[in-house]
Amino acid sequence: MLSLHQHARDIVEIQLARPPVNALNPDLLARLEAAIREAPEKGAAGIVLSGAPGMFSAGLDVPHLMQLDRDALEQAWRGFFRVCQALASSPVPSVAAITGHSPAGGAVLSLFCDYRVMAEGGFKIGLNEVQVGLIVPDCIQHALRRVVGTYPAERLMVAGAMISPDEAARLGMVDELAAVDAVVPRAVAWLDALLTLPRSAMLATRSLARADLVAAVDDPERLDLGQFIDAWFREETQGVLGALVARLKGGR
Repeated sequence: MLSLHQHARDIVEIQLARPPVNALNPDLLARLEAAIREAPEKGAAGIVLSGAPGMFSAGLDVPHLMQLDRDALEQAWRGFFRVCQALASSPVPSVAAITGHSPAGGAVLSLFCDYRVMAEGGFKIGLNEVQVGLIVPDCIQHALRRVVGTYPAERLMVAGAMISPDEAARLGMVDELAAVDAVVPRAVAWLDALLTLPRSAMLATRSLARADLVAAVDDPERLDLGQFIDAWFREETQGVLGALVARLKGGR
C-alpha cells in the first residue's frame, strides 16, 4: 500500500501504492500515519508524499465507508485526521508531489504539507465535498484559507469546485507545476534547497509559522465530526454517495 524511496540529503519519499486510484481506506491511512511519524525518527530530514503517475489520490475510499455504521465511520474519519495531524506537526518539512488527479481527501493531505508540486495537464484538484452532500470541517477550511486566502477558499469550498493545475497555481493552492515525470524530482529539489539552510533556525521558524495549522487540526471541536457524520447519513447524501459508488463499480 506504500512504497518508500530514499533520496539524497536524507529525504524519504512515501509513495501511495494502492491501485487503481490510491483510495484512502483505514488500513492505508494507518500505514501512512505510521510512515510519516516514523520517518524523522529514522533520520529523515524531509518527506515527499507522492502518488502514481496521473493519480495522486482519489480521496477516502467511499465504497468502503458506505458499508460502515456510525461508530466505525467515525473511527475511519479519525484515522484520516490523524494523518493530517502527522503532516501538520511533523518535525521535518514535507512536500506533496501531486502526480495527477487529487480530489477531496487527496487535496486535503496536500494542504497539510509545507509545499505542493502538481503535475501539469488535464488533471483536477479540489475540495468537492459539497457536491456529494458533505460538509467541509473547519480545520480543513482553515488549511485551505491559509494557502489561498479567505474569499477564494470560500468560493472553492461552497461550490465544491474541481480546478485545473493552472488555476490551482494561479490561486496558490499549489506552489508550482511540472511535467508528470518531473513532479517528484521538483519536490525533492525544493526540499534539497530548504535543507541547505541553517537547520535549527529553519526548523524553529517553520514550527512557529505552522502553529496555527497544528492547532486547527488538534482541536476536536474544529474537526466537526458529529456534524459531518450526521450529514453523511442524511438521505440526500446517501443517495448521492450511492450513485457515486454505482458509477465507480460500473467503471471497473
